[in-house]
Amino acid sequence: MKAMVLKTANTAFVLDTVPDPVPGAGEAVARVLACGSGLTIQHVKAGRVPARFPRIIGHEITGEIVEVGPGVTSLAVGVPVTAYYYLNCGHCRWCLSGLEPLCEASEGNVGKDCDGGYAEYIKLPSSNFISLPEGLDYKAYPAEIGVITDALATPLKVLKRGRVKAGETIAVFGAGGGLGIHMLMIAHWAHARVIAVDVAASKLDACREAGADEIVDATAGNVTDALLELTRGDGVDVAIDFVSSTSTLEAAAKALGRRGRLITLGGSGELFQADSQAMLMKEQDLLGSRYVTHSEVVDALSLVAAGDVWPVVTEIRPLDEANELHDRIEAGEVIGRAAVLID
Repeated sequence: MKAMVLKTANTAFVLDTVPDPVPGAGEAVARVLACGSGLTIQHVKAGRVPARFPRIIGHEITGEIVEVGPGVTSLAVGVPVTAYYYLNCGHCRWCLSGLEPLCEASEGNVGKDCDGGYAEYIKLPSSNFISLPEGLDYKAYPAEIGVITDALATPLKVLKRGRVKAGETIAVFGAGGGLGIHMLMIAHWAHARVIAVDVAASKLDACREAGADEIVDATAGNVTDALLELTRGDGVDVAIDFVSSTSTLEAAAKALGRRGRLITLGGSGELFQADSQAMLMKEQDLLGSRYVTHSEVVDALSLVAAGDVWPVVTEIRPLDEANELHDRIEAGEVIGRAAVLID
């Protein structure tokens, strides 16, 4: 099969021919139609996240099962699928509780610790394939369907993690990014008042189109003051930080109102200071959130199948243009999400 192979970190992909994967016991192989090209895998390519090389990256796939290994009964040839990112064990107390991201014996991630979707075929444990629901035209929109597993499933999980209720005011930091745009969309779908915070003026119009009721240009002044002004001094109910730098986390924490919740995920993951007196007197929560469970992927797929939301994919390239596409991702020039099509 042909594949875009990353020989080592911080180098260009090499279009190569590699052996077709063969499923072992408990495994299956899918033909890949498309694969999302998000910042998570760009971190691997750029060397910011360690991986085992050489590696075929990519995990946000749309595919069809072409072969199953011994013992696999949950899948059949021809079934349309996407993939679950974590290679979780399935039997620790966290997995059995439906909290797979907290798996005690995780073997890593698809496209980082095993080969992923930048290839004609992908082999995974059968439990990592998730069947697509009826109502998704995956053949007409393979790129859009593939990115649902991250771009929409993650914001949907954040809604639950933050206990977001209709009518609450939500501030999204890094709102112009691939996850941020979809967080605006999902928060708007949940009938929240949505404030987009970003430094990229070129993406602010896209934030409005995705559902932002208000915009805060983080380069124009003090972000906390702007959020307090927009809430008449009450503060926001939920601040969601996809940047997670010291400055954004501290601005978000200071902008929280009574019973306010700050959620950090992805981004820089830097240390920050929070006011414990404010946390006490206003009963505030500081929360972390990482990826999603299997059921949350299914929920996101069902949401799209029902026509409630649709992912924003603005750049779709053939596989052999993956290097050019990742240059644009690294430069922050992509609005929403990007993907490659596999011929």
